[in-house]
Amino acid sequence: MLSEQIYDRVRDAIMRGEVEPGQALKPQELAARYEVSLAVVREALVRLVGEGLAERLTNRGFAVPEFAAQRWQEILEARRTVEPEVLRLSVVRGDLEWEARVRAAGHRLARTQMYVPDEGSYYSAAWAEAHRLFHRTLLDGCGNAVLLENFDRMWTASELARRWSVHPAHRLPVEDVLAQHEGLEQAALSRDPDVAARLLTGHLAATAAVLTGADAGERDGAG
Repeated sequence: MLSEQIYDRVRDAIMRGEVEPGQALKPQELAARYEVSLAVVREALVRLVGEGLAERLTNRGFAVPEFAAQRWQEILEARRTVEPEVLRLSVVRGDLEWEARVRAAGHRLARTQMYVPDEGSYYSAAWAEAHRLFHRTLLDGCGNAVLLENFDRMWTASELARRWSVHPAHRLPVEDVLAQHEGLEQAALSRDPDVAARLLTGHLAATAAVLTGADAGERDGAG
């Protein structure tokens, strides 16, 4: 489907930082660049608006969201408020198949290279996807589609913020990142909702510190 292809290409450009915060996404230019109709481009842009990766401007088309510290603080506050509670539900409700998926996602994350020189200073595309899948899998035992949809949207927004704000000098050592995720996996599979929620809260707090410029955030929490 053409709109799906255009959506993927524009989304990738935004997530790779090829389109700057606040930059206009002009349907006419995109249609000419990708040699598709305006209707196809608009359909893709509307979908990006729904994900929080674009915003509709009154009488001015579309644009990438501005990098506003208050907005990212709100997103991260929402994640810290919601995700630990969803994890509690997931730990309590998750079945044997959920446990198997968590183990598989944890193994994939641990075995995927975080940084690839050819892909620049940000996480490799493969690791970023393995990271998202790990966190999503931890939560999907909750059995609540609305909560999971909210997670998907908040994750995308915080990933975008991280790509715009985290300097390579602020990275945590790879072994520390692996240890944090391993601890989350172990707590979840041990069926300890209190410990799992506490570890996730700390994990997200590290990310919040980086994205909001707090002193404690002179590192990349990778949350």
